Amino acid sequence: MRLNCPCCGPRGLEEFTYRGDATVRRPAVNATASDWVDYVYLRDNPAGWHRELWYHAAGCHAWLVVTRDTRTHEIADVARAVDIACHDRKSAAS
Repeated sequence: MRLNCPCCGPRGLEEFTYRGDATVRRPAVNATASDWVDYVYLRDNPAGWHRELWYHAAGCHAWLVVTRDTRTHEIADVARAVDIACHDRKSAAS
């Protein structure tokens, strides 16, 4: 599998580190203990398209959001996580 880093171009998977589900959101400050347990310990294991966090450890050190089919490893999109976060913040503000 190869990832097309937005900063460095296509690179082999050995340059990257998988860091988890990109859809998980941190609970609010006033969240219950149960909310925190769910956040820390419970994860889905989806079959199909999924957004994941990857870190380009042996390259530009960028955090990436990869949209990947977990069944076939087909990659639909790779974007810098900072760009996704900024877009999400702008959308929430409007």
